[in-house]
Amino acid sequence: MKTKPQPHASDNCLKGLQKLTHNPQLLAAQNIFIAYSGGLDSHVLLHLCASIEHLKPKITAAYVNHGLQVEAESWGKHCEQVCRDLGVNFLSLTVHAHATSGESPEEAARNARYAALKPLLAQDDVLLVAQHAEDQLETVLLQLFRGSGLKGLSGMPESMAFGGGRLIRPLLDIPKAEIVGYAKAHKLDWIEDPSNQHAHFDRNFLRNNIIPKLKQRWSALDRTVSRSAKHCAEAQDLLDLVADDWLSKVRNTCDNTLSIKQLQSYSLVQQALIIRQWFQYFGLKMPSQVIVQRILGEVVAARGDANPVVLTQGCSVRRYRNALYCLKPSQNGLGDELIWVAGKSLLRIADDVIYQAEASSVGISCERWRNSSVTVNFRSGGETIELPGCKGHHDLKKLYQEAGIPPWERAAIPLIYLDGKLAAVGEHWISAEFYCEMDNACFRINRSISGS
Repeated sequence: MKTKPQPHASDNCLKGLQKLTHNPQLLAAQNIFIAYSGGLDSHVLLHLCASIEHLKPKITAAYVNHGLQVEAESWGKHCEQVCRDLGVNFLSLTVHAHATSGESPEEAARNARYAALKPLLAQDDVLLVAQHAEDQLETVLLQLFRGSGLKGLSGMPESMAFGGGRLIRPLLDIPKAEIVGYAKAHKLDWIEDPSNQHAHFDRNFLRNNIIPKLKQRWSALDRTVSRSAKHCAEAQDLLDLVADDWLSKVRNTCDNTLSIKQLQSYSLVQQALIIRQWFQYFGLKMPSQVIVQRILGEVVAARGDANPVVLTQGCSVRRYRNALYCLKPSQNGLGDELIWVAGKSLLRIADDVIYQAEASSVGISCERWRNSSVTVNFRSGGETIELPGCKGHHDLKKLYQEAGIPPWERAAIPLIYLDGKLAAVGEHWISAEFYCEMDNACFRINRSISGS
């Protein structure tokens, strides 16, 4: 009786990628970037892709030097030589992956790596990364130990938007043993990063100390946990649809604030989901349960005349009247005097805030503007302005209150002076002395936020 031949460990690994070659996004890709560290997993991924004839001409292997290992430069040279031997393009990028407050070294390195890779991708480009089934297992377990909700327990998606294109994880269902088998079968020469043995990193501790013991009892652990992650991801997708609908009913589209009155018409559980969806809209990380509870308890539920603040991820969440705001640092006030250079139409007052003097039939007299020294200051208190068609001077504080401008925004509104006289208050008001109504004879001040 003939025995059925057993598949080689590398066969399943190859099947995993061959499934992906039927993916329309990969077939249509103009460029295929592969995140290549020189380690076992990314070397196998690169070797697999380079062995597929119609993919090879599109491939660029991108090596990221994090500046954390003394061997990083020599590793880069190794990666370049491998790419030369395989006949694929090679790109080396250097980043500085130093952890900020509240950020682990692992997270800092990952964030720096992705920040460097993201600009490479234009529309229809893809980035392939070599995370596999055991990486997914580690991710889900770490999220579980951190008390994450459905989004965290969904693990890593197989495909996601990234830069101008897509990030794809073609080996996500492939066990580590099959990747090792493929590498040995093809006699690949890969880099062993000694930091992978450092147990003070949570992921390494799980990988080297805990998961091998778990697998002694539950050998299919990576597959079963991956299946649970997919169930969580499906549930999260449905929840996102519902939360998006709730968010749309309470979000003010002109300034991305939330109506507190409408928010409070939902249950506390629903309010928490809306807050999390709001954070996702701003591109922020999911807030912890403690932060959500503080926002709902300290800010949303505060008296209407109170001014509570919750700080998180470099932003401040606060209320004014019936609106809930999530403010970036540049929206929290400015200070020093600025010169609006003659002949320049634009003035940048913060990294992402620009004011522009645009031609208009109503605004500041062009003649007065061009023949004056134009300076910009910010409110210190007590400023007044005389408005066109109105008698007497108006206190800026009262004008801001009547216009419903939140207190923290007032400090960031530029006061524009012509030869030392207050001519305009941002885009809001123009002094009667400088006011002009005449075709092609005026400038109007407008504000824009770049990158918003």
